[in-house]
Amino acid sequence: MAGPRIMIAGAQSGTGKTTVSVALAAALRRRGMKVATFKAGPDFLDPTYLGTASGRPCYNLDTWMMGVEYSMSLFEGKSRDANISLIEGVMGLFDGTAPDSLEGSSAEIAAITGTPVILVVHAHGMSRSLAALVKGYSEFAPGVRIEGVIANNVGSPGHADALARALRASGLPGLFGAVPRGGFPPLPSRHLGLVTANGEILSEITLDALADAIERHVDVEAIARLADKAGDLKDAGRSGEEARPKKPLKLALAFDEAFHFYYQDTLDALEEAGFELTRFSPIRDRGVPVGASGLFLGGGYPEVFAADLARNEAMLESIRDAARSGMPVYAECGGLMYLSEEITDSGAKAHRMCGVLPLRTRMLEKRKALGYVEVELAADSLWGEKGATARGHEFHYSELNGDPGGTDPAVEKVYRVKLRRTGAVDAEGFQKGNVLASYAHLHLASRPETVRRLYRKCAEFSGC
Repeated sequence: MAGPRIMIAGAQSGTGKTTVSVALAAALRRRGMKVATFKAGPDFLDPTYLGTASGRPCYNLDTWMMGVEYSMSLFEGKSRDANISLIEGVMGLFDGTAPDSLEGSSAEIAAITGTPVILVVHAHGMSRSLAALVKGYSEFAPGVRIEGVIANNVGSPGHADALARALRASGLPGLFGAVPRGGFPPLPSRHLGLVTANGEILSEITLDALADAIERHVDVEAIARLADKAGDLKDAGRSGEEARPKKPLKLALAFDEAFHFYYQDTLDALEEAGFELTRFSPIRDRGVPVGASGLFLGGGYPEVFAADLARNEAMLESIRDAARSGMPVYAECGGLMYLSEEITDSGAKAHRMCGVLPLRTRMLEKRKALGYVEVELAADSLWGEKGATARGHEFHYSELNGDPGGTDPAVEKVYRVKLRRTGAVDAEGFQKGNVLASYAHLHLASRPETVRRLYRKCAEFSGC
């Protein structure tokens, strides 16, 4: 059962909820607590900070992409051995997949898990208006329990006192802390999110500084007591799981500075299905790991490291050989770019890539795509048969240059990609033999049949 738990949510994007969440996780861990961390929404970057701060993997929770039942089961299972669970929200508390429902929002996750919410508000220029804002948020949706407020970007101790008085006078949830402008060490960012955390970016010194800051400006002990009052969450259970196959298959997983966008529970599901995940670096290693039965190229920043990737001709040729051999190769977003003939970077310089698929990709100054997608297969593929569906999201600053179907008749477009926001449907998902690549980041773990099919395809290739 999931025990003590808390959600750190924002009144809107840009309130500083990620910094608060990371600092709180670091402070709680420093107190000797086992902290389980979760991130609402499809984000790949914030979880690296939460995972580093807590010292254990962070898991995404997304009711639209994963479904409510799976999200609850995942939360319960990964919280079981923790002293406290910390969920960081996404966007504003009530922002989700549609403007007329809670679906996909932080509020929905808080409601279904019975998690009390601490609302982080950008309080610069506010006084009694904070009370009006908190009142509206507190009463907006039944079942969403806002139990406290953290005011960020506060101007002075007097400002903090005025905010606390405004909440008390209105009988609203109290102020758990007031963080002055510049009260936290800054976290580096790229595009719409953070730069991926590592031991240098989020060192022990930085974590200590974050923990010190939140201990100084926020009542961490009061937050821990509030989490204790959440009550037990009923065991959601897990259904439909199959026994782990006896023979493990090696799945080569691209993992370095250029490729590292993976959902942790998808990696867990791959291992549970029978895969032995073997990480390798397309930047530094000389070839695909020996004995691999399949290859998974996730998303990341290949455009940033395009010159390094292009220089590693041995790896490029090894990827080509793997594809020519019939090895199952699955690629998402950055992986798709790597399998293309070339990447043209933001400086208009072209870098030669694997050339497994007759695609060319180029970087744009503005974002090309951001949003949820549902994929239906127009033909059999690595993860499903014709008609199978999976959900995920797209987020990229690159685009394809040219139509691969016009240059190689062996390439099929096997995805019908439906955009959640507009309902528009596009043909995508480039398949050539056992190679499948797309811009869509799919959540496979919530559809275990997709992982089992991928295992079977790899087993067929290996003659198992």
